[in-house]
Amino acid sequence: MINFKKYGKRCLSLFLAASMILMPAVQIFAEEETAAATTDSTQTAEEDRETQRQNCYAIVPDSNSVENWPQGPATYADSAIVMDMNSGAVLYSKQIEKKHYPASITKLLTTLVALDNAELTDTVEFSQDSISFLEYGDAHIGMTPGEQISMEDALYAVLLASANEVSYAVAESVGKKMGGGYDTFIQAMNDESEKLGCTGSHWTNANGLHDEQHYTTAHDMARIGAAVYQKEAFRTISQSLSHTIPATNLVNEERTFQQKHKMLWPQNDNYYEYCKGGKTGYTDQARTTLVTMADNGDMQLVAVVLYDFGNDAYIDTRAMFDYAYSNFSKISLKDQKLPEGVKSYEDEDAYIVLPKSAQFSDVKAEVKEDSNKDGSGTVTFTYKGQEVGSVKAAIEKTEESSAAVLEKKKDKTTSTVVTGISKFMKIVIGVVIAVVILLIIIVVLANYRKQIRRRRRKKGKRIPDGIPEGRRPLSDKGIWKADERRIQHSGDGSVGICERCFF
Repeated sequence: MINFKKYGKRCLSLFLAASMILMPAVQIFAEEETAAATTDSTQTAEEDRETQRQNCYAIVPDSNSVENWPQGPATYADSAIVMDMNSGAVLYSKQIEKKHYPASITKLLTTLVALDNAELTDTVEFSQDSISFLEYGDAHIGMTPGEQISMEDALYAVLLASANEVSYAVAESVGKKMGGGYDTFIQAMNDESEKLGCTGSHWTNANGLHDEQHYTTAHDMARIGAAVYQKEAFRTISQSLSHTIPATNLVNEERTFQQKHKMLWPQNDNYYEYCKGGKTGYTDQARTTLVTMADNGDMQLVAVVLYDFGNDAYIDTRAMFDYAYSNFSKISLKDQKLPEGVKSYEDEDAYIVLPKSAQFSDVKAEVKEDSNKDGSGTVTFTYKGQEVGSVKAAIEKTEESSAAVLEKKKDKTTSTVVTGISKFMKIVIGVVIAVVILLIIIVVLANYRKQIRRRRRKKGKRIPDGIPEGRRPLSDKGIWKADERRIQHSGDGSVGICERCFF
């Protein structure tokens, strides 16, 4: 019989020793297995990324199908656009109305609404709500609840550092100034977007962190980029390479951050000499997004790429800018005949942008009156169906509908034809009309006489007084007399006294 008391401790010791020896081996094996799985997962993700990248590259730009339009470069972005910021002319387009998640380029609209509703000297205070939503990996500059900075410093943090908590605090502070709060600001973002003509966008936050209901299009972002570029404060901030926020009421140290847009850095391989600002963006769902403004001294352009792949965003943007500057030129409208119905252009320096090989005579103009009916409107120019610019204009004020205008034109044409008819023909037509009228009168009188005669005949066959209503002679040749109460009828139609038929 085994003595467990004697050998129990020895067995337990041996078991523990074996465990200590074998455990590292098991752990190493498990780590190797996990590492292998992670490597495989990474490889699969990279393969998927490359497949998506090549599929996007294979999509032909929509503008390449426009007749006599310069052929643009292929891009890795799923959606891309180059637009003239002043005229709105679209020079390069690739799925520009397709909806995508914008990521941090959202902050361009945040900045626009803030500049419209606040002053750079306003104070931005950080609430607990503006900090607590941050997750690991979210861009921020380490602000704490209760801290205060100027609106100007805050916008530097928004545009250069892409600080998410600062974007929230800006929205919250400006929203309070507007009479509400954070939600008030978000509504203002959607209102501003609609005002700019954006048709495929919806905004749920001020920083661009992922939300299924937070989306935009390349065309809409180009409109927003063009609008915010008109703000001097934006141009100053977005072109800066770095900025330092001084010590605050709660933190006794400076905060310095750098510009993230690589096309602004002279020492960077992606530097572009005409670049005048922009905004970067990235989330796993949106991938790389980028908005860039450029000015070569002649044309001010904005380029947008959505769902791009890392550094490809800069390569694509450069290729599109080079294409646009090489193949297009401005056409001043003051040197051209005004479209029908247009009295003058609001901007005397208004222009459109055309391919260098195109002629203005091939351009079509559509005039649309504003809803306020104050005589203002918009003239949109197209070339082969592609929009090449739109300008505000003073137009001929009209209260008539298009149908009324068309009818008026028809009447004018008829009048012209009649005027051209000779006097002789007028006399002939007059005689014919008189004869027709005379014939109508004769026919009417004849019908009237017939009706009179018909009434007289009916009156002569009237049933005499005293005969009950509804009685009829038993023969169509019967004769009624007032003093007779009986009538004879026979099969041969003769009439006499009948004893059987009593009235």
